[in-house]
Amino acid sequence: MKLAIIGGTGKQGTALAKRFARAGVDVIIGSRDATRAQVRADELNAMTGISTIVGMSNYDATANGDVVIVSVPYEGMTPVLADIREAAQGKIVISMASALDPERKSRAKVPAEGSITAEIQQFLGERTKVVAAFQNISPDNLDSHAPIESDVLVCGADRTTRDQVIALIAHIGIRAIDAGVLANAVAVETLTAVLITVNIKHKIKGAGIRITGL
Repeated sequence: MKLAIIGGTGKQGTALAKRFARAGVDVIIGSRDATRAQVRADELNAMTGISTIVGMSNYDATANGDVVIVSVPYEGMTPVLADIREAAQGKIVISMASALDPERKSRAKVPAEGSITAEIQQFLGERTKVVAAFQNISPDNLDSHAPIESDVLVCGADRTTRDQVIALIAHIGIRAIDAGVLANAVAVETLTAVLITVNIKHKIKGAGIRITGL
């Protein structure tokens, strides 16, 4: 299985790329600049001591990936989605974006379509299966070698698709939980603002969530 990470040169994308690569997943880093993506891939291979991370343009990464993670801030997402739309058809696309007020990240701001994940689904079309995941785990935790105690909530698409994403996330040692249909994605996306507020109020980093009773 090949995993494409669009926006893979950023902090979140880089953290995920390393974690998946260490778990034996072939990772493709996507960037608007294919050369920049390959340079970053070479750096990550050197950091991890492996050679399975490659860099490509966003379009080529999407075309060559079996599953696509979009690790791009909401404010700059539209041109990226336009670039990869054709290549994403028939694939699972995972959105990591959180619905935050750009002027104050500790406040939630719900997009017009109800959630960012819903916007992406509408933009890419029904042939692409879009889910929300990873919104509530900090890049620092993803980049750590320590076990991750937080859960990942997975919303969107259909149950079979969510099960596939949950299995993929379990491959990197993180418990993922089916949190339901696309309409629930707004809760996952806006919860990030709550966690940021907790971090600020308690002077900590990487606040997360854990579902009890399972």
